[in-house]
Amino acid sequence: MGWIDELLQAPIVKGAARGATNWVDLQWSLLIAQLREVAPLAHGTLLDVGCGEKPYEDFFTPYVTSYLGVEHEASFSHTTAATRGKKPDVLYNGERLPFADESFDTVLSVQVLEHTERPQELFAEMARVLRPGGTLLLSAPFSFRLHEEPFDFYRFTPHGLREMANRNRLDVERTMPAGSLWSVLGHKFNSYLAFQVADLGAVTQRLGKGGHESVATNKPRVWSLPFVLPTMVLVSAAARVLDRVLRDDTEALSFMIVATKRVV
Repeated sequence: MGWIDELLQAPIVKGAARGATNWVDLQWSLLIAQLREVAPLAHGTLLDVGCGEKPYEDFFTPYVTSYLGVEHEASFSHTTAATRGKKPDVLYNGERLPFADESFDTVLSVQVLEHTERPQELFAEMARVLRPGGTLLLSAPFSFRLHEEPFDFYRFTPHGLREMANRNRLDVERTMPAGSLWSVLGHKFNSYLAFQVADLGAVTQRLGKGGHESVATNKPRVWSLPFVLPTMVLVSAAARVLDRVLRDDTEALSFMIVATKRVV
């Protein structure tokens, strides 16, 4: 991408650009806020199911004795994360998690459940490897664009997540929506501006984002940036304000559940 690549070689520029894009990206910023909030609930040995390049590891390591990441080998190999950053500790075939029953005190799964053809079976596997009294921290999308294609199969309501938990002897202690109506609308509009108008897919990956997507090589439409960038900032700011004053709890980008495995 020529001069853009050269500009992003400077650590200060890249860091500032990454920080700005994280704030504009409503889905990312809301998800990170949720993970920081629930991180103190993690304890003991933690398994990150669908860990990618482990972008959340630093949030949880202060609270756990070990942090282990596992990935579905076939789907992971199609993503940008496979070519950069940290790697999973374990790769598996997407069937049975390669761990004994009741091996972990905490299981973490962040925006992964939609990428399996049999989400109920994966949920059951996460419950199987969780010790009684252990904690499941799971986030799944409710209103989000297609991503990591063709490995993008489902969306989830909080009621569906609660039902899967109950079937697997887990009690949901808390359900957390990521945003509301305005964050959903703002994120979708900003995604359109970023990826359809400005064609910024490759740029975001060079900033260390988009690990769930396949590798992008497109060149950005530089002529659109004076319009697209300030518009995205305004949309993100407006969405945050409107979510507070005109909240609609029937809409969210994703839902996170905090659940405890029953002691039988």
